[in-house]
Amino acid sequence: MDIVVGTSNKGKLKEIKEIMKDTEYKVFSLDDLNLNVNIEEDGQTYEENALKKAKEICKLTNKIVLADDSGLEIDFLDKKPGIYSSRFLGEDTPYNIKNRKILEMLKDVDWNNRTARFVCCIACYFPSGDSFCVKDTLEGYISLEAKGENGFGYDPIFYLESIDKNLAQISKEEKSKISHRYKALLKMKDKLKSYKFI
Repeated sequence: MDIVVGTSNKGKLKEIKEIMKDTEYKVFSLDDLNLNVNIEEDGQTYEENALKKAKEICKLTNKIVLADDSGLEIDFLDKKPGIYSSRFLGEDTPYNIKNRKILEMLKDVDWNNRTARFVCCIACYFPSGDSFCVKDTLEGYISLEAKGENGFGYDPIFYLESIDKNLAQISKEEKSKISHRYKALLKMKDKLKSYKFI
């Protein structure tokens, strides 16, 4: 059974294919189907954005679609940037500048108030109109300085207490086993396995 992932990100696609390899689903990307879609993320929640993307791509392909939305929530900043994480300071602004700005915003904030989390919500939309979402998080802190050359986005300023490192200091393979996306994908896999087709 075919399932389309609403991404052109090769790393993300590889991760999803690996997780889904022992299921009945065959995973395709937008590139595999020669689709170039740009769907405006104008929802108020991760769920709204993920569902909108999945539904629109489902309309175009008439296949089961997975789409995700994710972001960084910083408690001291009232959970911002949140759903606007990729658009914080402008979509084309390099992440080293975004990270520097966040560190400046928290420069006088004590450690206990620097709690943060990465959130990933994955929506699944079926040609029948059925849909559901799963969500998971990776809890941590905003570090005092950017560290590490691996990863991307906000990884250099996200500190994980369990490994005493920033996310950008660990390998892609290590990160993939603990990330918010990985945990949400495992939930989605379980949901799909138990889904009853009418």
